[in-house]
Amino acid sequence: MRIKGFGALLLVMLLASQMSFAQQKRPLTHADYDAWERLGSQKITKDGRWLGYQVSPQDGDGRIEIFSYKDPSKRQVISRGSSFDFTADDAFAVGKIVPEKDSVYVLKLKNTKKDDMPSDSLFIYNMADNRLEKLPNIKSFATPEEAGSWIAILFEKEKKAKEKKAKEDGETEADSTAKAEKPKKTDGTKLTVRTLDGSKSYDFERVKSYGFSKNGDFLQYVLAEEDTLDNAAIYILNLSNGESKLISEGMTSYSDVTFSPEAKYLAYLTTDDSTKAKKPYHSLFLMKTSNGELKELATEDSDGILENGRISENGNLKFSEDEERLFFGVVPDYVDYGYENDTTILDSDRVSLDIWGWQDSEIQPMQLKNKGREERFSYMATIDLKNDKITQLADLEVKNVSLESNVERDFGIAWTDAPYRINYSWDVQTGRDLYLVDFNDGSKTLIEKDASGFPSISPDGNYVYWYDGRDSSWVAYDVAQKAKINLTKELPEVFYEELHDSPSLPRSYGNAGWLKGDEAFLVYDRFDIWKIDPKNPSKAVNLTQGSGRNSNTIFRRQNLDREERSIDPKGQLLLAAFNEKTKDAGFYTGSFDGKTAPKELIMTANRYYGLTKAKESSEILINRSTYLENPDMYLGDLAFKNLKKVSNLNPQQANVNWGSVELVDYLTDDGDPLQGLLFKPENFDASKKYPMMVYFYERNSDGLHNYRSPAPSASTINIPYFVSNDYLVFVPDIKYKLGLPGPSAYNCIIPGVQSIVAKGFVDADNMAIQGQSWGGYQVAYLITQTNMFKAAGAGAPVVNMTSAYGGIRWGTGMSRMFQYEQTQSRIGGTLWEKPVYYIENSPLFFMDRVQTPVLIMHNDEDGSVPWYQGIEMFMALKRLSRPAWLLQYNGEDHNLVQRKNRKDLSVRLSQFFDHYLKGEPAPLWMSEGLPAVQKGKTLKYELSN
Repeated sequence: MRIKGFGALLLVMLLASQMSFAQQKRPLTHADYDAWERLGSQKITKDGRWLGYQVSPQDGDGRIEIFSYKDPSKRQVISRGSSFDFTADDAFAVGKIVPEKDSVYVLKLKNTKKDDMPSDSLFIYNMADNRLEKLPNIKSFATPEEAGSWIAILFEKEKKAKEKKAKEDGETEADSTAKAEKPKKTDGTKLTVRTLDGSKSYDFERVKSYGFSKNGDFLQYVLAEEDTLDNAAIYILNLSNGESKLISEGMTSYSDVTFSPEAKYLAYLTTDDSTKAKKPYHSLFLMKTSNGELKELATEDSDGILENGRISENGNLKFSEDEERLFFGVVPDYVDYGYENDTTILDSDRVSLDIWGWQDSEIQPMQLKNKGREERFSYMATIDLKNDKITQLADLEVKNVSLESNVERDFGIAWTDAPYRINYSWDVQTGRDLYLVDFNDGSKTLIEKDASGFPSISPDGNYVYWYDGRDSSWVAYDVAQKAKINLTKELPEVFYEELHDSPSLPRSYGNAGWLKGDEAFLVYDRFDIWKIDPKNPSKAVNLTQGSGRNSNTIFRRQNLDREERSIDPKGQLLLAAFNEKTKDAGFYTGSFDGKTAPKELIMTANRYYGLTKAKESSEILINRSTYLENPDMYLGDLAFKNLKKVSNLNPQQANVNWGSVELVDYLTDDGDPLQGLLFKPENFDASKKYPMMVYFYERNSDGLHNYRSPAPSASTINIPYFVSNDYLVFVPDIKYKLGLPGPSAYNCIIPGVQSIVAKGFVDADNMAIQGQSWGGYQVAYLITQTNMFKAAGAGAPVVNMTSAYGGIRWGTGMSRMFQYEQTQSRIGGTLWEKPVYYIENSPLFFMDRVQTPVLIMHNDEDGSVPWYQGIEMFMALKRLSRPAWLLQYNGEDHNLVQRKNRKDLSVRLSQFFDHYLKGEPAPLWMSEGLPAVQKGKTLKYELSN
């Protein structure tokens, strides 16, 4: 009995131990990143009966889940589904299935040729029958946008491996003879057009491109050339009777094939010039779909187009909504200067240089960056389809014409910034001259010279409106009266960003759109919504009755109809709400007459986003998150009373030490109230002392309820990783004074850190700071002002504003002057106007004060911050014999893109900070370095003995 009793006791103790071990949570590791999932492509059918979403791990095979709204247990999971959509009739879901990632990786290791790699597949899911069909070897597919139950599937070319296998399996003499003829070369492949249920199907060979009309009545397809025989062709398939009709053949190409909104017409461009021609001459054709009538609308010789112009292949054909007008592009004819095509000059003898001229409107790097876009630029023209009259709308003086998404009137907006463009290198808020352009005759009416905003046309076309940054007002131009109206100047609130703290014009808070009939304009101040009658702006109504400002709650109208042109005042006014003080969020209802205050529907300590309503029913889907809760999908209705969670991503988080976040209030050195975020480990013990990381970039406290996924670093510390590994992480907000970006950072960050230290649970001897770009600059500045941090990480830091000021942002080709004079660097003047400010705010001039070990990352293809800035910082510290390391990822830009490099940086960041803040052994890359002769041979992650 004693043996049995002792054995039973041992068993109980063992089980208890195992249960305790099973319940013990572990810290995150770098190996956790790949499996962490996110939601994407969330969709709901128009009738609200079916939903779907894509789940993507950070690295690996994802899936698509499609399920019934009423019964989420009825769920179809498509492994490796990468994208999908519901069909116009709400009966099917169609999408792509990509090859298994591990299999592709193995094939790449074997140096498998591209043609022999596995291709995508297509899935067609019949939701009513729960039937899933898969088709392999897919290049692309399409379904009609608005109606019809058809799908077009373009297949890849047959794999060579199949041909080889056929020979290995043995062939008859007839087979051998049939295959003796060499296959003809073509870019075209097989196109199958079929009903989604498969009851009807049509196959076409040698197809290069295709497309449905919106209403699903027709499909156009273009055949590719075959062995350069000039036998390209364009066809139209009538889906009601299956008749495929040749439209044209024998030309080199057919492009920009476009149906009119109701498929009354089909327009396209065509040319018989060589595909290698530097200036191909295109013709614009129009076919009437009802009878096949075809006519040539425009060529380079047509009356009305730009002088010495030709039809542009990059003009993007577009019809008006009434199908009575067609817009196309024209380009000036190509000028042959002789030198480029001189065959008597060897390429080795050709001069290659860039000439920077002071009179150029754009500096050479920017011109080179924009060269391709400029070469493709088209000057818009239009043709009246009732009489075939061509009208040139854009010209060499006013190049830009903006069309509405749905063209419903006979005028548009034209503009030019040419008179002011030369200032763009230092003034990114240059003006533009605004015009109304008449589509009937091309005449232009000046609306405003040197306007500081970009205009739009009101839904009914009565007004052109924009935000005037210089006047900090919303303005409108009455088209009929040809008069400008200031909509907001006389109202008691301001409509510019109140927290704006850079030497530039503040932006607006935006607008909600126009009521039907252009009766009123809805515009936002910081918190509330105003309804403004453009005929009587001073009598504007605060729809939210000032309750937003009174409670620090931001109200914004939610548009639940993607096709909405104007707002129906008889409909529901649904408002998203966000409290600036508490960071709670939710939804309210309001009234369009402003007679009742907003009524709360839901307001919680969460972040809400992605609200989507079914087009023809009341069902909604929405995402909700906190730092603890993954932003899963919830279902419900517009009452928001019974939101039901239907996705469950990242269940592995339950086994991980995760942590929490709290909002912290503190005062700056100047006495200004600020907020910050303090992240604590899950098993936080206030009686312990924790090492603390401090990260910052402008203002982040509004993100209190953002979910932060464990992920390899593109440039900054991953907060969940460090919190899970027993660090505190503090993220303070920063308020800037003009001309003092460095001191402003100090005055905001240091008091915030001190307020956390005062709580008693911070190991004040083991704190570190880390930031990237603008945050990297502030890290560099702070370590010249204080030694309170044990270590620092600075990514892409500007340390010398005097040298950076005259540099180039190579990603855009822009001069860096604007950044210091107007935007984030906040100096507010030129180098020669404010030399002392540039020097006093430049950490490089004070590097001799630095005692803090620094890990710098600056990559050799950084297009935002010149990477010599990182070199200047490193060389100064090296000269001073201060511990510093510079990570330079080859071929990477401002933030890391390649996942292999992100993983590498994550390891090095954690090793660096663990060494200095936790006393862990230094890795060999820190203690020994990584000599160039060892590059690519070792990573030196190993820890020193």
